[in-house]
This record gives sequence, structure tokens and C-alpha cells, in this order.
Amino acid sequence: MRSPLLALPVACCATLCAVAVLLLPTALSAAAPAKSDAADPNAPISYWKQIRPIFQAQCQGCHQPAKSKGGYVMTDFAKLLAGGDSGDKAIIAGKPEASALVAAITPKDGEAEMPKDKAPLKPDDRALIAKWIAQGAADDTPKNAVQRIDAEHPPIYRRAPVVTSLDFSPDGKLLAVAGFHEVLLHHADGSGIVARLVGLSERIESVRFSPDGTRLAVAGGLPARMGEVQIWNVEKRALHVSVPVGYDTVYGVSWSPDGKRVAFGCPDNNVRAIDAATGEFVLQQGSHNDWVLDTVFSHDGSHLISVGRDMSTKLTEFETQRFVDNISSITPGALRGGLHAVARRPGRDEVLIGGADGVPQVYQVFRKTKRRIGDNANLLRKFPAMEGRIFAVDYSPDGKLIAAASSFNGRGAVHLYPGEFDSTIPELLLKAYADKIASAYSKEEKAEIERFTTEGVKLLAAAKFDAGIYALAFAPDSRSLAAAGEDGRVRLINVADGTVAKEFVPVPLAPAKKSVAE
Repeated sequence: MRSPLLALPVACCATLCAVAVLLLPTALSAAAPAKSDAADPNAPISYWKQIRPIFQAQCQGCHQPAKSKGGYVMTDFAKLLAGGDSGDKAIIAGKPEASALVAAITPKDGEAEMPKDKAPLKPDDRALIAKWIAQGAADDTPKNAVQRIDAEHPPIYRRAPVVTSLDFSPDGKLLAVAGFHEVLLHHADGSGIVARLVGLSERIESVRFSPDGTRLAVAGGLPARMGEVQIWNVEKRALHVSVPVGYDTVYGVSWSPDGKRVAFGCPDNNVRAIDAATGEFVLQQGSHNDWVLDTVFSHDGSHLISVGRDMSTKLTEFETQRFVDNISSITPGALRGGLHAVARRPGRDEVLIGGADGVPQVYQVFRKTKRRIGDNANLLRKFPAMEGRIFAVDYSPDGKLIAAASSFNGRGAVHLYPGEFDSTIPELLLKAYADKIASAYSKEEKAEIERFTTEGVKLLAAAKFDAGIYALAFAPDSRSLAAAGEDGRVRLINVADGTVAKEFVPVPLAPAKKSVAE
């Protein structure tokens, strides 16, 4: 149920895609103000290029339509000026000393009212905001950048968007589907939409229900501008936590087994985690050498497993935030291309990974032998390569089945394999792994490795589609599987034979625009 790489088509309607494309050059410039502006102390302060990025990174998580703390919304310029429930005008043009926002961000005794429960804004940022207000608080937002999308104005789709992620609720009643600017909650049988969770993030990369099903974690953001992790209250359809992260979308959200922490991967090569109740950062680990695309916790929650574009599967001890091990081999040639997805076998510390080489593989999480140069001693099973890249993997809740989804040149597939097998590594291999580097294995040992990693491997069922598949999720009863991707259609697949029981478009489609001739 993992998301494709950023290079793949954006999940949005044609009109909204055009807006996103028009926004991109301006958004990129927002991350770093032009040198000429910074060099000239008398140059007018730009709201769009200099002030908005500060609000976006530090304030909008709590002050947006989906979560307007204190009734104050900072994503709409008119509401930014007006203020919240207090009745005090937040920004009075030309008068920073009389503006409630300036008072709120100014620390007293080392603490500021905003951002709440976080470090005060940097002095340079506070000075920049005050100067912008003193200059008249002008709005220089480009006309083509104005769009209004919130719960009262949900996205309008004229064609089905790319689906990047799916997840069933633990009770089997709901199916969460990633859309554009929103997550759509469906009846699990595909009979209709239950709710639309519209938030700040344009791009939704990953969705995951909490272990008890009461909350939904969402990872995504504004491409080239901001990452965001959202925590929704499912019953109330309310955004509980919004955490801005960095300057690009984030990926691969996962819950700790106790439901207290949420982990995710970032394009700055870091894996991070937050407290699910407060949004406070509780882990940051930077051992990856490229984007981190997916995460999963160990069975007891003590460790975090992450995969990324650097062709590695890494193990992190959560309490100490310490990198422990490369679970899969990092020897050149052992893996070909980045890893996109990881899933843990229910009740066991074994993980299924998939990526650019199209080969689903199962690894034990905790090493039983000393690491040797060139070894791949944690490998338990290796399945035949699928056509194209694997973008999603999952275990059935009963642990009996493994699923992998792939995409290649406009075609897609879902393969089902046995998930149960003997994972006890033979003594012969344990001795070889402990005593030798991989290049020194004997013919007998190499044959034993091949036999062990491929024994019992067989394709149980396969479903092929005329569109790449980027997301999949087993239903809680392990009898069906939801899959979706490039063409925006969700398929409910019978796991017994790989047939599609139902197919539907998860978003409401607006009528097509009539041509001039009509």
C-alpha cells in the first residue's frame, strides 16, 4: 500500500494539475528568496516569497481550514489579516506594534504564544514579519496561485486521479483511498463514499489506520514546498494533529503497535517519527543516503525498519535513535535499484521488501550472525521477479499470504505468494555466514543458500491490468485485496484466484466540459 516515486503522475484532476504546474516555479523560488531581495535592506518584503514560507513551515499546521486552532486560519490571506476567536485583528497594515500576530510570536521569558508548545520563531523571521507589516502587509500572491480547497470546497475531479495509497480499517468497515488534497473514506465493499477528509496537503503519499482504527495517519505535502503528517480522528472526521516537515512531500507512514507513535520517511534522507497525540518529534535518524520511502515498526515497537532509494533496508533502535544494521545486503549487485515498500509479517519480526528490480524478498529483522563483507545472511525467501518495479507490498492479516504490486510501461500486476514457510536457517548456512565472506562460499553452501531461499516459493495467483499498480491492502479477513494505481480505479480482488470482484472510481467525477461545438 505504498506510494510511487515523485516522478510519477500527480493524483489530481486536469484543472488542478494545471494549477500545480503553474505554481511550481514560484514555489521553488519561495524556498530561497532572491539574492537581490536579501542584499537590499530597503527592498519591499514579499509575502509570497518570504513571509508565506515561514507561516507554512511553522504555523499552518495548526491554523488551516481543517484545524483552525483558536478560530484562526492562516492559509487564506483575508483570514490571516482578520484574526481568530479573540476578535483582535491579527495584522494591521503599517502597524506591527498593534498587530496581535506580532504580539503572539514575540517571546516573553523565552516562550511565545505562537507556535504553541514549540520554540519561538527565529529573531530574523520575527523581524521580517514585522517589517512586512510595517511596509503595508501587501499581498503579492500570483493570481494563478489562488485556489480554495477545504471541507466546504472539496476538490473537483474531471478524471480519476492516480491512487498512491490504500488501507482498510481494522474492523473491515472502511477503506481509505488517497486522493488530491484529501483522503476518501469508502465503505469497504466499494458501495460508496462515507467521508472526505480534506486537508492542507495537495499530494497524499501514504495513508494508514491506527491499530485500533480510531485514527488515520496521512503522509504527503506540497511538492517542492512542504511535507506534512496528518492525524485524523476517524469517527469525528476531524484533523487532530498536523505537523509540517521540511520542504517536500513525505512518505511511508506507519504506526507503532501501541498506537502512540507514527513514523515516516523524508526526501532529506532522514527517517522521522512523532508522538501521535501531540505531534512532537521523537525520532530522527539519518543513516540513509537517499530518499526514505517507507517504514514499519518491529513486532514489539522497539525498532523501526525503513527502506529507500539508496537500495537499503535499515534497522533503527527507537529509544536511542541509533542505527543498528543494514537488514538487506548493501553489496553492489545484491539489489538493483531503490526499494519502495516494506511490510512486516503479523506477529513476527520478518519483513517483505520490494523495489526497482521487481523481486519480492523476505528478510529476518534481527541478525543471527556477525555481518560479513558481501553477505546477505538475513534473507529468508526470494520470489521470482515481477515485470517492472514493485511499488507496494503487504502481508495478509493472518500471515498466510504475501502480495506485491508492480508497474511497467502502462501495465500493472498483483502477485500472491505463500506467506508461511520455515524460517529456521540451517546450521550449515549459519556456519558459512559466520565464518566466511560471500565470495568464499563453497558450491555446497551456495546450493544450500539457493535451496533455502527458494524452497516453497510459488505463485498462487496473479492479476494483470492495463495500468500500473501503486497501492494495495489486504482486507482484515484476508479473503480479499484492494489494489489501485495509475488509472485511478480501485479493484477488490479475490485472493483465492486473483479475479476482480468489484471495480470502482473512488472520487466523484464532475460532468465533462462541453466543447464549443456543443
